[in-house]
Amino acid sequence: MQVKDQLQRTLVFSKPPRRIVSLVPSLTELICDLGLKQSLVGVTKFCVHPESIRTQADVVGGTKQVHFNKIKALQPDVILCNKEENTKALVESCAEIAPVHVSDLNNLDDCLELIGMYGDLFEVEPKALKLVSAIEEAHRNFKAFIKNKVSLKVAYFIWKDPWMVAAQNTFVDCLLKLNGFENVFANLERYPEIALDDIELKEADLILLSSEPYPFKTAHKMTLEKQFPKTKVLLVDGEMFSWYGSRLLNAFDYFRHLHKHGLH
Repeated sequence: MQVKDQLQRTLVFSKPPRRIVSLVPSLTELICDLGLKQSLVGVTKFCVHPESIRTQADVVGGTKQVHFNKIKALQPDVILCNKEENTKALVESCAEIAPVHVSDLNNLDDCLELIGMYGDLFEVEPKALKLVSAIEEAHRNFKAFIKNKVSLKVAYFIWKDPWMVAAQNTFVDCLLKLNGFENVFANLERYPEIALDDIELKEADLILLSSEPYPFKTAHKMTLEKQFPKTKVLLVDGEMFSWYGSRLLNAFDYFRHLHKHGLH
């Protein structure tokens, strides 16, 4: 059995994989929502959805550093990684243990493609198709909802000390556009460091402070509100703006609520 991952790497399996190690929190959630929770034998310490997964599966480390001996002892049939979340060196070391399926997710189509890939790989095609259909419908409904909303210029912060934002070629930027927002840092790449006196930041109508990877709190919000008295500053759920997979179903409802109650 041969399959390709999203980096177009060819993986060879003697049988459909049944023992799964996931090194990506959002993909752990997706695997569970595809009905494969019992197949997960290893996860990261950041895999918090579903809540019970870290008691059922072995915790093998984080997303950047793992205990390879623990992974090897689990005898996985496949290891799930992501181009952004996991390092190239980590993927290469994992590939010495078992086939590594690497996702590369920059937009909604990539997410739907990955769900289909998992459906084929783990022989859960009906569940994968149902999930893809549900996400597509939620997206259509949200596009209709957002159609006539006023476009706002937005800065999305992911880190402090140094201050870092989500720029173009990120999944976060894709979801900002989906919300009808204009990213004021769209001229930059990935996750640049910026200064709070940056000229682009002064253009923003709205500053979003993400709950992850940096856990922004009310004190940070108040600090930025003082510095930018004419700009609305909101704390937002980072999972909704950066987790791919089945989390998208919740994300569209979250975005709808944000537009109805958070932006005014």
